Amino acid sequence: METLILPSSSRSVVNAELVRSIKISDFSATPKYIQLAEAIVEAIKGKIIKIGDPLPSINDLSYQLQIARDTVEKGYRKLRNEEIIASSPGKGYFVSSEQSFDLRIVVFLNKLSAHKKIVYDALAAELGAKASIDLFVYNSDINYLRTLIQGLSRNYDNYVVFPYFKEGRDKAVDVLKLIPKDKLLLLGHEIEGLKGEFAVVYENCEKDIYQALSSIREPLSKYERIKLVFPNHSDYPKSIIKGFYKFCQDFAFEHMLVDSLRRENIKAGTCYLNLVEDDLVYLLDKVSNKGLEIGRQVGVISYNETPLKKFILNGITTVSTDFKLMGEFAAAAILNNLKMRLEVPFYTILRPSV
Repeated sequence: METLILPSSSRSVVNAELVRSIKISDFSATPKYIQLAEAIVEAIKGKIIKIGDPLPSINDLSYQLQIARDTVEKGYRKLRNEEIIASSPGKGYFVSSEQSFDLRIVVFLNKLSAHKKIVYDALAAELGAKASIDLFVYNSDINYLRTLIQGLSRNYDNYVVFPYFKEGRDKAVDVLKLIPKDKLLLLGHEIEGLKGEFAVVYENCEKDIYQALSSIREPLSKYERIKLVFPNHSDYPKSIIKGFYKFCQDFAFEHMLVDSLRRENIKAGTCYLNLVEDDLVYLLDKVSNKGLEIGRQVGVISYNETPLKKFILNGITTVSTDFKLMGEFAAAAILNNLKMRLEVPFYTILRPSV
């Protein structure tokens, strides 16, 4: 490949513009050589420099940025390993490629689950070759999320977070402030007190559960009571409980909150709304051991649709967010740089378990 050699005056202008664009922070958790490498990538993406343009020598850039020579050398080596820059005797370093300039996305999942996989797969499919995605799972632990964010070794164009926490919800605003607001995308729900312009693709849990149960009020009427299985220290939004209580009170259903199925005495005439996948298996097992018939004596509704639920016991009734659409909405927000709130549809699939 031929390389354009600029006159020395042009080289000075290019180098000056590049140096002005590079910002190195002493307070960032990202190592300085990675900050430097990513700043040069951003300069190429922003057309400050282009293929064939020269880069300052290691000594010059070290002097102008007031950083260690070793830092510059490591930054250049990283870019050379990624085949973004090259060097040759007498020419020094120059931009050689733009092949690695797709969107860089990082996704923070609170936990691995079948429905989160649907969201992730839809997001990845919509972004396709336009983006590279790094995935971290923080196990609904707010402190671990903080550690992951602070320990990132590169900057990203978008930070996608499922903000569900078992404990420490009061710390969520401070932790999410570690992410640049214009690059933040929340998936699932908003965080009260987090201000600024950023994207949110959310579930309206209180409204959703109320409307979902209302849509199957007639088949539910054969049961004497409805119980919501909501485990202690769950990362599910408490707004689900509000919507459940409101529905039961408005339509005069006897109702109860159950924090654990271990102590639950299964009785005929009860319909269970179950949130956690592991609890669903345990509930079905307890009902079977009692010799009760699901869908006639005991009702079962499962939160979050997954492909297997239509096959279990001739079909488990589900109330669910459209997770595929959630992933597609998230991709659209990223690709179109949308800073807005997008509510995801919620639906009910009535099957023989009710």
